[in-house]
Amino acid sequence: MKIRYALPAMAAAALLTLTGCTNTDGATPTDKPADSGTSTVKVDDAAVALLPAEVKDSGELRIGTDAEYPPNEYKDADGNPIGWGVELATAVSEKLGLAPKWEIMGFDSIIPRIQENGLDMGSSSFTDTKERQASVDFVNFLNAGSQWAAPVGSDVDPNNACGLTIAVQATTVQDTEEMPARSKECTDAGKEPIEVLRFDGQPEVTQSVIDGRAAAFSADSPVTGDAVAKLGDKLELVGELFDAAPYGFATQKDSDMTKAVQAALQSLMDDGTYVEILKKAGIESGALTTATINAGEN
Repeated sequence: MKIRYALPAMAAAALLTLTGCTNTDGATPTDKPADSGTSTVKVDDAAVALLPAEVKDSGELRIGTDAEYPPNEYKDADGNPIGWGVELATAVSEKLGLAPKWEIMGFDSIIPRIQENGLDMGSSSFTDTKERQASVDFVNFLNAGSQWAAPVGSDVDPNNACGLTIAVQATTVQDTEEMPARSKECTDAGKEPIEVLRFDGQPEVTQSVIDGRAAAFSADSPVTGDAVAKLGDKLELVGELFDAAPYGFATQKDSDMTKAVQAALQSLMDDGTYVEILKKAGIESGALTTATINAGEN
């Protein structure tokens, strides 16, 4: 991926060590399959029966991810996707009797690739929105929201941020929806707009606040919480969690793939695997009991 702003080398290295994220430019396919020798996930025959024939016959589930959003999806030292979102998507693959074939790419490239049948599923912390539902389906797996973080001791108020520089990851809902709406409120009131600082990866977003280029950042609540947990001497949560909405795996619109992923996820919910994955990540408060489709209402 192309990073729009260069980071001071030592600061960037420190942050990437804390997040466990390795930056690798460009789309990166990886054929690393699920480890069938250690996995305890059992294939769900009913879910397998719903798969499109060509996917079932291939033996693989082609999954696109941005892998720049720790702790949900990021890269290990070898460039392989890891994180609780990756673990959950891998478990879905295993339920379907398929090996996950990951392709790392820019966030805004994933939905178009699904539409053109270049991917079977997107697993990249997608917020399920009405606008995105026009292009793909979402199989919902978590309730999340947005949360701001700012330097410890700052007086940043998300509801009074006119004239401030706020960092976001490009093309996320914080970039495309939240910041335009907040900035418009400022200009409508005769105040200075919010200056939005965009980056391709969350580590760079976080770093921009630490080194003072931005006053705060806005991200999905699991991501913000993880950054504060790792950098609690430098960052703190500011404001309340807001705009709660479901995350979803993206699949081709009105497809059998959607039905198969929904059935696989529901099976993971029913056998306890799903909650185990969320508990390990400390986000079980957002757990669902039913795998819904297109539950996003905004």
